[in-house]
Amino acid sequence: MRRFECSAILFDLDGVLVDSAALIELQWRHWAERRGRDPSPFLRVCHGRRAFETIRLAAPDLDAEAEVARLDPAHERVDEPLRPVSGAERVLGALPPGAWAVATSGPRATAVSRLSQARLPLPAVLVCAEDVESGKPSPDVYLRAAARLGVEPGRCLVLEDAPAGLEAAAAAGMPALGVTTTHPAAELAAPVLIPDLTRVHLGRIEHDSAGSWRLEVLVVEASPPLSAARPFASTLRRTALTRPPDR
Repeated sequence: MRRFECSAILFDLDGVLVDSAALIELQWRHWAERRGRDPSPFLRVCHGRRAFETIRLAAPDLDAEAEVARLDPAHERVDEPLRPVSGAERVLGALPPGAWAVATSGPRATAVSRLSQARLPLPAVLVCAEDVESGKPSPDVYLRAAARLGVEPGRCLVLEDAPAGLEAAAAAGMPALGVTTTHPAAELAAPVLIPDLTRVHLGRIEHDSAGSWRLEVLVVEASPPLSAARPFASTLRRTALTRPPDR
């Protein structure tokens, strides 16, 4: 078991709190195929990145800004509501307000919709794609979340499922846990890897002498071999979407 002490926990959304990997990949497949594109380059880089950075990386010949401007932030249609990642509801329910935030590469409308579908609480601090100039792997979203919570970056603990997000946390000077819901363990540069949030437990929760939260986070590391792919990603058939995805 590993022990961490921090003043706030910063969560990525997709793949960390909400089981949405299958939906995201389906969106990219339909969007790429509709445009006569091989979806593979998009699928390799889409997780953890904003749509703008994904298009710019996978299809530099396209006008990424114009493509993103056409996105419709309407409510996502799925066959069933999205599910929370195992353990997410328990962990969020144990954290006091002001001690956690969500920092995502998706737009705010999508983030709120997915949290609602998964029946997870909305955080007091929610930093989304439109709140920063540069998306992950830039550290902007995590630095913005820490600033809004009033917590020093080094006193934050990040939970991430994507290489780009872990790069962002490292660039922000924040320790991070890697969650292997979307990428194999070999692709995640994190000192501690877990399959989901059932391995995360909160110990003491108290205020320090300055009035900041002091959280004791206990993490049960995964025993090798760790699953090489998303262990719980939903396999339900999703309604086909033809617009570019919001992440």
